[in-house]
Amino acid sequence: MNSASHPQLAATNLQTGARLALIGLVVNIAFAIIKISGGVFGNAYALIADGIESALDVAGSIIIWGGLRFAARPPDETHPYGHGKAEPLTAIFVACTVFLAAIALVVQSARTLFLPHSAPASFTLLILLMVVIVKETLFRYVIRFGRSIESIAVEADAWRHRADVLTSSAAFVGISIALIGGEKWRSADNWAAIFVCLVIASIGVRLLRPALYDLLDTAPRGAIVDRVREAASSVPGVVRIDKSFIRKMGLSFYVDLHVEVDGNISVREGHQIAHAVKRAIQENDPRIADVLVHIEPAKNL
Repeated sequence: MNSASHPQLAATNLQTGARLALIGLVVNIAFAIIKISGGVFGNAYALIADGIESALDVAGSIIIWGGLRFAARPPDETHPYGHGKAEPLTAIFVACTVFLAAIALVVQSARTLFLPHSAPASFTLLILLMVVIVKETLFRYVIRFGRSIESIAVEADAWRHRADVLTSSAAFVGISIALIGGEKWRSADNWAAIFVCLVIASIGVRLLRPALYDLLDTAPRGAIVDRVREAASSVPGVVRIDKSFIRKMGLSFYVDLHVEVDGNISVREGHQIAHAVKRAIQENDPRIADVLVHIEPAKNL
């Protein structure tokens, strides 16, 4: 497999992720307008809070779309490893905006908690039901794609859809209690809005952690580490693997490897083994963009 195909695969996946973010953008614009209008005319504080969250999602979708398109750019003279770091930066920005939005919304909901309430309109429940169905469908599709390409920005976009499902469900419960319970229970709408904000904040924290790990070049764990070592060890002439370092750059991985070989072979033979190791690793996992192999003489041979 030609190593040139690896950056192209990552770029294609990032562009697909950007298109999914664009679809989410259109959906969020529509739902923000519908929710806020429905909340204002239907006297539903929880629906207004949910609508504001959707409006903030519009900004998040624009950021994710732009960040993924930038991350898909090929390597150049100033960025020889590509522009993949734009992907975790995008996820961090989205996580921070989600968290700050939750704080602002909980303050507003708490401030109006003990003010006089009008009964929410029953049609607001139909709006929320529609949101839950559409957003859960989007979440399942986007999260499946994000996990398949290991993109934290795409996964962040998916979790924003799931946040909308949870917040709309909470608003549905709060408005239902306010409608069924009568005047004494009308503050349930506000309590639901506060719960919505706490859910949003927890999702912001969940999105932030993996993005920071990627930005700080935290070593990946799991199958990819074992696959790299197994592929390198399978090459004829490799005695053992001394050191193996892997870091993630956007959707691609970069490997630094110290390989021990017979110390009596020629430089040319060692060079050929190094190329064979690189080829074996990249053929084993198409996400690996490049492999740097350092040849060392084997000890105790």
